[in-house]
Amino acid sequence: MNFFTLFGLPENFQVDKTQLANVYQSLAKVTHPDRFSNAGGQEKLMAVQKNAQVNDGYQILKNPLSRAEHLLELRGIELQHETQTMQDPTFLMQQMEWREHLSEVDDAADPEQALADLDKDVAIHSKQHFETLSELLEEQTEQANALAAAEVRKLKFLNKLHKEIELKEDSLFED
Repeated sequence: MNFFTLFGLPENFQVDKTQLANVYQSLAKVTHPDRFSNAGGQEKLMAVQKNAQVNDGYQILKNPLSRAEHLLELRGIELQHETQTMQDPTFLMQQMEWREHLSEVDDAADPEQALADLDKDVAIHSKQHFETLSELLEEQTEQANALAAAEVRKLKFLNKLHKEIELKEDSLFED
């Protein structure tokens, strides 16, 4: 399913979020199962399925990382279930440093500040990788798509690390 087509949007990484939200609201109304309450069983099932597609598509297109994955899938690069590992040694070393910092937060003189500094560093790197991803996806070449896939892998790690930082922050405030 091409969610860009479903929403009538061009296949670009950058999307007009207002337009996306407006189209979603229109499609959600048209496909809502309640509108088919008097219809036959098959028609009800089709409405439920179409509404689920609309909801899935909206969730994918509104999130930049999942939108990039979807765009790459449309270009023939499957990232969802891949087992390919990171090939960038610099990024791998950075990952290890971040993990080490996260594991040492509890022992820092000011754990909250150490965590805030780590989160800020991760946010800066995420922003840089999103900018690179955006540029690569605009190129639409095989090489650019492969490099974009590598950026998506990095951003997935950064998102996961950000969530771990949030969990660590929650645990600091519980004590």
